[in-house]
Amino acid sequence: MNIPPVAAAFAADLIVFIHLLYVLFAVGGELLIVIGAIARRRWVRNRLFRFLHLGAVLLVAAESLLDITCPLTEWEYRLRIIAGQRAEGDITFIGRLIRSIIFYDFPSLFFTVLYVGFGLLVLSTFILIPPGHKKYR
Repeated sequence: MNIPPVAAAFAADLIVFIHLLYVLFAVGGELLIVIGAIARRRWVRNRLFRFLHLGAVLLVAAESLLDITCPLTEWEYRLRIIAGQRAEGDITFIGRLIRSIIFYDFPSLFFTVLYVGFGLLVLSTFILIPPGHKKYR
């Protein structure tokens, strides 16, 4: 496949943006669930939302435990190479800005503990505030 460098750079930035949305869904979803439960909002019991949220978070925790690189990161890196960019260096402003929000230079064990801990938190929330319960009005 022959992708023009400009298109590859744009696609890499788009993937970084999608990655950011994924992170916002995982972290923001947990915050919304807890706040919504405290405020007794029915939408926090939505089964589809809750199962998608739990699955998204547990997927990241499992990838971390199994030492699997996120597919979004892999695709972005490959597109950066096609674009003639280094994955960590000379990327576009938007790509660099978004990456600075979601990627940090810490040891991998730190992220494994963080992701698994967050996965356990979300699983606990899922159990304590179960989806589909009709108790709230």
